[in-house]
Amino acid sequence: MIYNDVCGDKLSRLGFGLMRLPTLADGQIDQALFAQMVDYALSHGVNYFDTAYVYHSGWSEVMAGRVLSKYPRDSYRLASKFPGHTTSEEHYPEAIFEEQLERCQTDYFDYYLLHNICENSYDTYMNPKWGIVKFFEEQRKKGRIRHLGFSCHAQPPMLERFVDEVGIPMEFCQIQLNYLDWTLQNAKRKYDFLTKRGIPVWVMEPVRGGKLAKLPESLMADLEEKRPGASAASWGFRWLQNLPNVKMILSGMSNPEQMEDNVRTFSEGAPLDEAEWQMMLDIAEKLKDSVPCTACRYCVDGCPQQLDIPRLIRIYNDIRFQKSMTVGMELDALPPEKRPESCIGCGACMEICPQKIEIPVVLRDFVERMKEVPKWADVCKEREAGKPKF
Repeated sequence: MIYNDVCGDKLSRLGFGLMRLPTLADGQIDQALFAQMVDYALSHGVNYFDTAYVYHSGWSEVMAGRVLSKYPRDSYRLASKFPGHTTSEEHYPEAIFEEQLERCQTDYFDYYLLHNICENSYDTYMNPKWGIVKFFEEQRKKGRIRHLGFSCHAQPPMLERFVDEVGIPMEFCQIQLNYLDWTLQNAKRKYDFLTKRGIPVWVMEPVRGGKLAKLPESLMADLEEKRPGASAASWGFRWLQNLPNVKMILSGMSNPEQMEDNVRTFSEGAPLDEAEWQMMLDIAEKLKDSVPCTACRYCVDGCPQQLDIPRLIRIYNDIRFQKSMTVGMELDALPPEKRPESCIGCGACMEICPQKIEIPVVLRDFVERMKEVPKWADVCKEREAGKPKF
């Protein structure tokens, strides 16, 4: 297992993300199989386990406590997150934090994150009424949190604003980063900003929830020729090894086979060479199947609805690849009058578009595709219904 010295700690570069645990036929977490995977992880050098208050409607933290508490506390590093991004009407941190410690059967968290700083949650996290940032800074000083950071699905300007305005040092930041989102979600700008500020990067969604672990046969043929037998997932992980400020790569492993393959990949440092690195970026472009907007913004000035058309097309391209809830969250952050359904189909944008994109057609299709994207409020309700009681 390869390691990084970061935050005064020695962390396995592969972390076990506990968001997609193995489940039984009734949807409940398969505790026996999860315990088997934890034992394999620890015995092969994985020492970082990442859960959150909302994962598996709260049962992820419970299972983490049941299984990990059987091992010496100094043999693993446990991370969890405060759910300030949820649709709850109250966000007082004290009770939730105590509940998390109880669920996880621990007296402290090695790493703790403000969960999903984004356009929708920024005001909640910064609101003095809830005192979220102040409370967790106090817990860090008391030693109940060893290292405090945040996760972020926001666009770069919001991430940069939070770092500038939060008022206390953030020791690490967890972002969605992979060879597709390097350009599709402008992860490169986020990575460069965090690196410049000296903030270590934790990676979530390194294979896009599995989408990058199953590539089309035509693309896999090229990879197989380069490295026979290497999985698509291993290419994604090794691509990330080329980024020196990536200190932790989380994988939401759901079965032993994924665990074993990932451990093999991280058994030694093996970043891609320059040609392989570029090959993965070329594959990303082939995967996008995207509307070829160059964000020249000529269309914006003539739009009678003053829509940010390049931004809407970027979100649309993302949704064409994967109907992700985080994409819906970004759209929800826009005022209703700035969303794709506000397009009146006048065609003024088409007349000036250098790429000759049929923008009204794109925006109509966008509205239809959004009907299939999970709504964050609905997900919160489902999670609340399945929340464990203490």
